[in-house]
Amino acid sequence: MTRDNTVAVLEEAGRRYWAPRRYDTLYPKAVTARDYRQAVSVVVTTLEQLTEHGAGAAVWRRLGRTGEQTLTDALDNPDGHALYLAQEARADAEDQQRRAAQREAERPVCTRCGRKFTDERWEEITVHRTAVRAGDTSVCGPCRADDVAREKAAAEAARLEAAAPPEP
Repeated sequence: MTRDNTVAVLEEAGRRYWAPRRYDTLYPKAVTARDYRQAVSVVVTTLEQLTEHGAGAAVWRRLGRTGEQTLTDALDNPDGHALYLAQEARADAEDQQRRAAQREAERPVCTRCGRKFTDERWEEITVHRTAVRAGDTSVCGPCRADDVAREKAAAEAARLEAAAPPEP
């Protein structure tokens, strides 16, 4: 019993040295991994256990954990950096999917034909320097191209009519 009390006192007194911290991340709810970069791994055992089972057996207890483990398992950080990288990548991918879905939901739809605007047309009607030349901002690129073709044909017809000699 004295040994358990000693380990408990040691564990509490040294918490700031051995305890991992939370990662500082953009996705705090999605990342549960622990940051062990500043933590000192402290493992304890007894001489009796070492004598009876050997150093390779599950006789080691790491402070902050329950149960006994092999030395390799006690020193491992399965909830550490590798888990952090995986969780951060998954959270980032989910965030990118959410943003892409949100962008698609906000994408304008042509009032004439009902098609969604292409990225180029959407940028053309929203960027200030090109929006003044974008024409009808409620129509998609192909409908805008049809409008431009009609305007050119009408202008050409007007030019030809003006250039033609008057009929007697």
